[in-house]
Amino acid sequence: MSDSMPTVPVVQRHGPLQLAGRVFYPVVTLILALVAATMIWPETMSAVFNVLLADIVHYFGWYYIFICAGFIGFCIWVGCSRFGALRLGPDDSRPEFSRLSWYTMLFSAGIGIGVIFYGTAEPVAHFHHAPRHITSETVAAARYAIQLTWMEWGAGAFAIYIIVGLALGFATHRRGRPLAIRWGLEPLLGRWVHGWIGDLIDIVAIIGTVFGLATSLGLGVIQINTGLQYLGIAHSSLDLRITIIALISLAAGVSVLSGLSRGIKWLSNLNILLAAVLLAFVFVFGPTVFLLKALTSSFGYYFQHILQSSFETDFSTGSDKWQSYWTVFFWAWWIAWGPFVGTFLARISRGRTVREFALGVLCIPTLGIFLWFGTMGWAALHREMFGAGGLGDVATQQVVFDYLGGLPFATFSSILAIVLIVTFFVTSADSGAFVVAVLSTGGMTRPPVSTRAFWVLLQGLVSIALAIAGGLSALQTASLVGGLPFSVVMILMCVAVVKSMQRELAVADRNRAAAVQSAIATSD
Repeated sequence: MSDSMPTVPVVQRHGPLQLAGRVFYPVVTLILALVAATMIWPETMSAVFNVLLADIVHYFGWYYIFICAGFIGFCIWVGCSRFGALRLGPDDSRPEFSRLSWYTMLFSAGIGIGVIFYGTAEPVAHFHHAPRHITSETVAAARYAIQLTWMEWGAGAFAIYIIVGLALGFATHRRGRPLAIRWGLEPLLGRWVHGWIGDLIDIVAIIGTVFGLATSLGLGVIQINTGLQYLGIAHSSLDLRITIIALISLAAGVSVLSGLSRGIKWLSNLNILLAAVLLAFVFVFGPTVFLLKALTSSFGYYFQHILQSSFETDFSTGSDKWQSYWTVFFWAWWIAWGPFVGTFLARISRGRTVREFALGVLCIPTLGIFLWFGTMGWAALHREMFGAGGLGDVATQQVVFDYLGGLPFATFSSILAIVLIVTFFVTSADSGAFVVAVLSTGGMTRPPVSTRAFWVLLQGLVSIALAIAGGLSALQTASLVGGLPFSVVMILMCVAVVKSMQRELAVADRNRAAAVQSAIATSD
């Protein structure tokens, strides 16, 4: 079917603010209550959520592994099917953002600070503590380490975002519904999305987004603090972390208030530019020839083993410990981030075809992950295998600075890494505040300035409060636990969006048949 298919009538938009009060006030109340409980009883809350997470990994780890592989298959199927020609919007709509800006925004929101935090640290961790049958600190462990990071940060994460974004984008831009999670399920729930079920879905999505962002920003602050201490600029301290959170929240506020077309888009473009500079620096001043050989070999190894690895469980070891730290942890983490990134993708993707959305978001950012983790990971592993080593003995947040410290122009590259963390930090904070403002107003694609400002402020205060109380890990675990029920919502979204697209194609087929009959009648 061509992109010139007759436009399907758009359903009149419901009034988002009619639903906003039923979501906004319970969300704020629950967030403040959970933050207060975490500050007052940090160890108790952490213990409770850790027990819940351990049980989820033990009883549902296989489920996370299975559905995440299924989500990738679903995205490929949708992108290659007849549905691919449909647009997220009327048939004559065209994208609001250039393809480059679109990719930089979705990559910055979808991955963010994590690529700096884990880019060198995770491959090193897998190399020194290889899972299952792999012997640690061997060539086999190094190969497996890169494959695991590619699997955990690549297509699986973006497939989760695609499903949420596709369901919301189709409902909002094609059918005229508000940009809220509930409307992605309307083809299945019907009028129930107006009631308490829809409210509950949006409330869970917002709380998961706020806590997920708070913990991610907490990791970013720790790494910025570590980098400043490594350079001798400032000592690590709670006061410094609070100051960093306040300054970055201020920058995020300025960005989110300037809108998508300026602040968030410009920052996302800057993120990718700085990341490319740092990547090129490591490639040129690191073991260049080794990197070329290792990357080439890793591509073959990845595609040879990815199917088996995607369904691997620890059934033979009798312990869930490794997967609770890594694979299942990441699947739960990406699902917990699904409402945030999926809503953001839906907002910036009006006018894109389903094929471009499903396959483009799946493939292009995954290629970026391959280049980043492949280059940064193999560069660090080269030092562990053939050089001075020692990266496995330092804290996770310090690994990248220790590695850069062994290259020429170490001060320059370390400052560049800190700046890159800051820009990713600000982008995550402003895009997150924008999405929460959208969801908390019932799905307004351009939420009021006051609402956006409120969520930037609350997000910063939550991060500061948890930094003081040391409760970040408890709320991170809470958001992972919340990912389990949302995974069911995602499965229902797959069914709902297929039903919506089938209806659109049926309408198009009827219109096309009527046009053909009209033409025949006219010619007679």
